[in-house]
Amino acid sequence: MNRNNLTKDIDNVFNFNPGADLSCIMVIFGGTGDLTHRKLMPALYNLQCEKKLPYHFAVVSVGRRDKNNKEYRYEVHDSIRSFARFKINEQTWGQLRQRIYYEKFNFAEDDGYTRLDTFLKKLDDQYQTGGNRIYYLAVAPEYFDVIVEKLHRHGMARNTGSWQRVVIEKPFGRDLPSARILNEKITAVFTESNTYRIDHYLGKEMLQNIMVIRFANMLFEPVWNNQFIDNIQILSCEKVGAGSRAGYYEQAGALRDMMQNHMLQLLTLTTIEPPASLDTESIRDEKVKVLRSLEQFSPEQVFKNVVRGQYGPGVIDDEEVSGYRQEDRVSPTSDTETFIALKVHIDNFRWAGVPFYIRTGKRMPVKSTEIIIQFKPLPNILFAREYGGLDPNLLVIKIQPKEGIFLQFNAKKPGTENIIVPVQMDFCQNCRPGTNSPEAYERLLYDVMRGDSTLFARWDEVEYSWKFVDHIAAAWKERKPNFPNYAAGSWGPAEAAELLAKDNREWLHAGDISA
Repeated sequence: MNRNNLTKDIDNVFNFNPGADLSCIMVIFGGTGDLTHRKLMPALYNLQCEKKLPYHFAVVSVGRRDKNNKEYRYEVHDSIRSFARFKINEQTWGQLRQRIYYEKFNFAEDDGYTRLDTFLKKLDDQYQTGGNRIYYLAVAPEYFDVIVEKLHRHGMARNTGSWQRVVIEKPFGRDLPSARILNEKITAVFTESNTYRIDHYLGKEMLQNIMVIRFANMLFEPVWNNQFIDNIQILSCEKVGAGSRAGYYEQAGALRDMMQNHMLQLLTLTTIEPPASLDTESIRDEKVKVLRSLEQFSPEQVFKNVVRGQYGPGVIDDEEVSGYRQEDRVSPTSDTETFIALKVHIDNFRWAGVPFYIRTGKRMPVKSTEIIIQFKPLPNILFAREYGGLDPNLLVIKIQPKEGIFLQFNAKKPGTENIIVPVQMDFCQNCRPGTNSPEAYERLLYDVMRGDSTLFARWDEVEYSWKFVDHIAAAWKERKPNFPNYAAGSWGPAEAAELLAKDNREWLHAGDISA
């Protein structure tokens, strides 16, 4: 491929396109839910602050609670004040406020859709949105196909003369068979090109930056392979427990909640081949190639290479916290995993022999998402006797809460003695005063408006992700775990450390490396 063409294209794919016609009505099913109040409405306000929302735009939230427009707008104001990255500006809020509406009905009842269709056509005339719609399904998974079928029955997703797009939150199915059934129902109405399977991790600033780091820097791309890289670790940890999500989490666990989507997306963007161009389908094609190349575990390999855990009581930030089985709506004998660590290989020419260690869990010591690339050690020939060996070079891509790049290399310590020490260069793009990085949902909502699905999962990505995860889930059914097996505030079960110790490696974390 032509590297110059690729680097020229990078700005195009990762920048907003203010010239696109974004006129539309956004319909949020689940308008009274936590996702809408904590993420979606604040994201729309932030876009309004940055003058990214189109002039011809309105929001209709659909819920089952009894509210009027005034009451609902008041609640949205409180949510924006609590969760938006920009402070409330009454003039800016007023511009958005007057375009927010609330409709009450049960998602399963036809009468509500009839009223909604009539109301949306009225708003089309008022806001000149031309029939363009975004249907955002911020609801429990069991309503996905119900809502799509009702929209189809009432002629609200024809995609003739205007466009209608649907946004689906995770989980997209519970396993591969259920995901296939759901996909058939949704794409039969909206088609693949108008179906947006959202993974908010893909909207994070530094995750989008991974390809730029690789393909726009001669320093990295030539050594981004098994000749120079010893191993790659991908970490996403949370300090919080299941909390209010415990009812959902009991059905999902860390495997389905994190590994099937977020963690495998981190893996694919880290390891893809340079695409022919940075258009949507070229990037997605390369991601699918990685997922198809993932090592498929036999049941024996699952128990050898995958560790699961569940947190018990412990201490975080000097505060005692309860175990998972003591959370509301959790069975006292629950076998749901809140932690998973695994070792996997990608069976292709670039990555053959390089182990990938992936770890995610709740009630960990820190909140952090990062990708650690550990390069191979140099032969201890020149420095073995006098210097006692060398630390490996490390590159860390920090995704949250800090956004940046950390590079460790070796240098001589100042002084008269010949001592080599690891030194670090640490760039944090959201640590500087005045920096206010966009939230993930801002970018993703804007992309839906302009019809750019680059940062959304295509069906075959979902399909191959489930194929990989289903092998693990099937093996787990054959053996009951000994839960709980790690204390809240720890780094997970002892078996997770042993997983790397067998390879003479250890888990790394940028905070520990730079300490």
